[in-house]
Amino acid sequence: MLGGGFAESVVERGLELGPDVIAVDGGSTDSGPHYLGSATAKSPAASIARDLRLLLRAAARADIPLIVGSCGTSGTDAGVDWVAGIAAAIMAEEGLDLPVARIYSEQRAEDLRRHLAAGRIHPLPPLGELAPETLDSCTHIVGLMGHEPIVEALENGAQVVLAGRATDTAVAAAVPLLRGMPAGPTWHAGKIVECGAQATTNPRTGGIFATIDHAGFTIEAVDPDTACTPTSVAAHMLYENADPFLLTEPDGVLDVRNATYRALDDRRVRVEGSEFHHVDQHTIKLEGARIAGYQTVSFVGVREPLVLADPEQWVEVLRKYLFLRVEQALGMTEEQFDFDLRLYGHNAVLGELDPGRGAPRELGVMLIVSAADQETATAVAKAMNPYLLHMPTPDMDYLPSFAFATSPSELERGAAYEFVLNHVVDSPTPTALFRIENGAPAHA
Repeated sequence: MLGGGFAESVVERGLELGPDVIAVDGGSTDSGPHYLGSATAKSPAASIARDLRLLLRAAARADIPLIVGSCGTSGTDAGVDWVAGIAAAIMAEEGLDLPVARIYSEQRAEDLRRHLAAGRIHPLPPLGELAPETLDSCTHIVGLMGHEPIVEALENGAQVVLAGRATDTAVAAAVPLLRGMPAGPTWHAGKIVECGAQATTNPRTGGIFATIDHAGFTIEAVDPDTACTPTSVAAHMLYENADPFLLTEPDGVLDVRNATYRALDDRRVRVEGSEFHHVDQHTIKLEGARIAGYQTVSFVGVREPLVLADPEQWVEVLRKYLFLRVEQALGMTEEQFDFDLRLYGHNAVLGELDPGRGAPRELGVMLIVSAADQETATAVAKAMNPYLLHMPTPDMDYLPSFAFATSPSELERGAAYEFVLNHVVDSPTPTALFRIENGAPAHA
């Protein structure tokens, strides 16, 4: 991902292999709904600029396109403009004059309401039918573009394409499809390269190179000391995919049930037999986030042996007293706030699925209070403070003391967002829901 970092030597080696395009993803939903909801980036500007400078130089030297998808982490319009501003500053410093296109993927709630009323929006599991009010509640909504808007930008003369939310595969598939390569090998190669060197024996090296032809594609690691193997390449179809053989894109489905994976040597793999089934109706997946409330967090460390002997019993007692404390101190009922207790070192990650083998040596207790506003969330967390600091177990005849990780112990998270859309909209054309602008934004 752009901003994730890679060695300059990887870029140099990639150029030696003679590429026709440099494609890199700029975002993801992996880190939760905050970045879409707030239209902010996960990566700092400095790390984006560092990576982008190397890639812009490389694209200029090789005279090939550079395509960045899902700019600004979530692909909002603000994210596209943010990356475009960074790119403009870099090109000015480097003396580069590369034509730039920005592709915007944000969707307006009022436009989507019309699509919904016309029956053109459909739920994906596990969600049900969409209520118009859900669209209105979103702070930002993006649609995941396929390759077509990127191709249009390239055909209009862009050498640097900075796209909003896009499928990871579309970023890599656009140029091969524009050059007339068959859809099956192209989309399959796009899926394999979308996470860089993850489909290699050393995912830390950061680069992967695909050569696509009419019969299939050949794939290799950019780092000469790293290899692609039939297993590492085939296994990537399992990554972030519900079906290891089928992958849905806006204009069809990649089908690799008949694909073969053959080692050409100790570093390269040849893949043939991939197919792509086009669909009659082009669909765009929607992602939307809204404010679910405001949160305040406290974190306390526990090494009290009697607590560690049965953490769940202690939490059960603690939970009861926390509710009583808030009612007593603030006069609030359970309907006015919510809180969660996560026991790091015991079952914070797996919850009830945790095998629970033995008592922990120490416990990190995270309290997350959620309420309709920040002031209430913080007030509740403060009211709970004494019990997080001193809560005994039922069999204690003394008051234990625990250790807060910070002072003050209440950390205000601000707005907490939630994803609320998992739907697709029937698009009149593959590019109808997206907007292409040339050059840097006016405020860059």
